[in-house]
Amino acid sequence: METENKNLLIEGAKAFGIHLDDKILEVFDLFLRELLKWNQKINLTAIQSEKGIVLKHFLDSLSAHPYLPKTCSFLDIGSGAGFPGIPLKIVQPSLEVTSIDSTRKKVDFQRHIIRMLGLKGIEPIHGHIQDKEILQSMGGQFDIVISRAFSDLRTLLILSLPFLKRGGRVLAMRGDVSSEEIRHLQEIERTPYCLQKTVPFILPFSDFKRTILLFEKE
Repeated sequence: METENKNLLIEGAKAFGIHLDDKILEVFDLFLRELLKWNQKINLTAIQSEKGIVLKHFLDSLSAHPYLPKTCSFLDIGSGAGFPGIPLKIVQPSLEVTSIDSTRKKVDFQRHIIRMLGLKGIEPIHGHIQDKEILQSMGGQFDIVISRAFSDLRTLLILSLPFLKRGGRVLAMRGDVSSEEIRHLQEIERTPYCLQKTVPFILPFSDFKRTILLFEKE
């Protein structure tokens, strides 16, 4: 990783209350290099620059860190090449992470990088969250369902519901939430959820507008 991008990662992580030591930086460096290498052969991400990956994948994933308990089980829906689940696992090893994605090559990459990084307590699954077999095997197991780029808010909440424990939460990572989505929040609140928090912010060292929405299952 170039020095400039490493410094972006270090300082950006500080904005989310995360200290990255040399060992963790080495892990992120390996993750970055493997992602770039695999991406030359198969389409894992449209972002192909070191800086873009550091900002839009690593730091964006870490933005969820302040809203996670020190220990919890979470399901990452539509995890792609492992975001946000793998970066969060790297900085908080006590998390129990399950990720699911419908694209096999992306799940294969996750399995590869998890082995390479020596991460424990994280399991990638190939499939659709709507699959009956997945619901039967994982229903009611998770403290948190998290998603960075999966469908609209209402669909995410409805599909997340059976996977959450009572009192569990959905952490939705969105872009600049539109006025239309905000208008729909009243409708969303008719589901068995309470909207706890809406956190708009600018991703460090960029002009990317992001929003985190926290819902609790009643």
